[in-house]
Amino acid sequence: MEASSYRVVFEKGGVYLHTSARKHQDPDSLIAGVIRVVEKDSDVLLHWAPVEEAGDPTQILFSKKDSSGVEPSTTEEEPTFDPGYEPDWAVISTVRPRPHLAEPRRGAEPSCPQSSWAFSVSLGELKSIRRSKPGLSWAYLVLVTQAGGSLPALHFHRGGTRALLRVLSRYLLLASSPQDPRLYLVFPHDSSALSNSFHHLQLFDQDSSNVVSRFLQDPYSTTFSSFSRVTNFFRGALQPHPEGASPPDLPLRPDDEPEPGFEVISCVELGQRPTVERGPPVTEEEWTRHVGPDGRLHNIPELKNRIFSGGLSPGLRREAWKFLLGYLSWEGSAEEHKAHVRKKTDEYFRMKLQWKSVSAEQERRNSLLHGYRSLIERDVSRTDRTNKFYEGPENPGLGLLNDILLTYCMYHFDLGYVQGMSDLLSPILFVVQNEVDAFWCFCGFMELVHGNFEESQETMKRQLGQLLLLLRVLDQPLCDFLDSQDSGSLCFCFRWLLIWFKREFPFPDVLRLWEVLWTGLPGPSLHLLVACAILDMERDALMLSGFGANEILKHINELTMKLSVEDVLTRAEALYRQLTACPELPHNVQEVLGLAQPKEPSSPSPPISPLPLSTRAPLPPRPPREDVVAQPDSSLEILPEDDDGADS
Repeated sequence: MEASSYRVVFEKGGVYLHTSARKHQDPDSLIAGVIRVVEKDSDVLLHWAPVEEAGDPTQILFSKKDSSGVEPSTTEEEPTFDPGYEPDWAVISTVRPRPHLAEPRRGAEPSCPQSSWAFSVSLGELKSIRRSKPGLSWAYLVLVTQAGGSLPALHFHRGGTRALLRVLSRYLLLASSPQDPRLYLVFPHDSSALSNSFHHLQLFDQDSSNVVSRFLQDPYSTTFSSFSRVTNFFRGALQPHPEGASPPDLPLRPDDEPEPGFEVISCVELGQRPTVERGPPVTEEEWTRHVGPDGRLHNIPELKNRIFSGGLSPGLRREAWKFLLGYLSWEGSAEEHKAHVRKKTDEYFRMKLQWKSVSAEQERRNSLLHGYRSLIERDVSRTDRTNKFYEGPENPGLGLLNDILLTYCMYHFDLGYVQGMSDLLSPILFVVQNEVDAFWCFCGFMELVHGNFEESQETMKRQLGQLLLLLRVLDQPLCDFLDSQDSGSLCFCFRWLLIWFKREFPFPDVLRLWEVLWTGLPGPSLHLLVACAILDMERDALMLSGFGANEILKHINELTMKLSVEDVLTRAEALYRQLTACPELPHNVQEVLGLAQPKEPSSPSPPISPLPLSTRAPLPPRPPREDVVAQPDSSLEILPEDDDGADS
């Protein structure tokens, strides 16, 4: 075998086959292997082999050697998902790798020798590539051949799907199917195939062969005169690029979910970022001026605007938070409030009695309640213990935290208690200093963020996608940098969104931040813009220091307690104004900001994509701030997801 006849252009370890159809894989059903792209004579092959076979030079058909004759390591340091905080508390129990399973199609049983699973296929034999849905789990690719058979699904436990697709794009055209956005049609680099691909993608009303001819002669003018809907892919894939270099714009981001109807992201030109000045906090005297003779509040939009722009003075929070969290009605009179509080007090103690009356003998047969009690006791014992309100071994505040959280389990049976909820309750109890009031204010807060704690984690995944969508519009170079360091999924922001930055700011700043977010101004996604503001403030530190994925995670974690809440809020509002001032803001960005209603799809469509922007819609007139009264919602409405059945 001539060494010059073979060249390994890509190699990645940690690529597994899952050979069992069970929901949870046994270690014996996971076959670790190495995926390679190999140039052999005039052909290009995709080759996968188990680790023991791949690691034995006598059995490797294609070995990659450097000038020293030493085979390079196939292992890259690519961190798995890490939300960035101590593992013993608030990593929700469902945040763990969950592989998508695919039955092997090669007729072999799991008990067969692992070497029988190895395969090698010419790139010219590929018909399509299906990728997994984005999320906080292992990504996978399924390759379909021209003969109609599927190769075993390749599960990338240590990342690398994006890198593999970039390499494949040097030899193939990868086009998103109009029927299934997670299915990519494979075409060779030739004119007839281009014509075919345009036909399949249904981009033109005219004869596609003529378009191809003009496109190859003058790609830019043809693009903007003939394409009404085109992805970044065609601008990058059809332009010549240096041999050995990957195309500049790859449309495939394995952890992104495209939408039908793309637009080139560079076309979104934002104006200059405006200057924002925050006001002083609302004082008790100012609040009193808004209270009428019967105790009703007047000029409520103006009052909310003031809270948004300056927050509340500490002495006012105990009363104002009850309104911000929906415990008391903004329109109610003083007598109506008293009657409401009496009713809610009775309701609270009835629920509290439900778990208080459970005997030790009963609890031994109630594993759910016993589990909640144990988890709450453990979390409460270490929640804000440096705060004077909770310090000391027999602190009564800890008992109130415990009782309120157990009562919430009676109030919300389906959700119960999940780690992290104690962090949300602690500031509320500190401010209102009343068990009943704190419980109902906590319930109001949970109405906004309960989706963060649901087992499916769909709300958290959706918010991370929306955050990435906003960041791509605001700062594409930063997103490109994070992508290049395998941090483009923004998983290091997970804790920020989960508990609304509770552990990122000093305790007094958390109080200020939350009361501003609770106003619902200027839109329902200010918490996402707060995250964008923090990343914008740290942009130079991240990009100019040459950080890798581990260093990025470490840097983000070290921001804890070092951020200024006023600076962050000022920048977040400036980002919002900069976005809303753009007259051609894409429609899916408008949806995230609460400026437009989600489009009614004629057929099931994928959720908001972090990468491509949907077809532009005219930006509606920005409503006056005093007219915006919507409460912030971490569970934003988006287009329904497509059916998972096609992945099986």
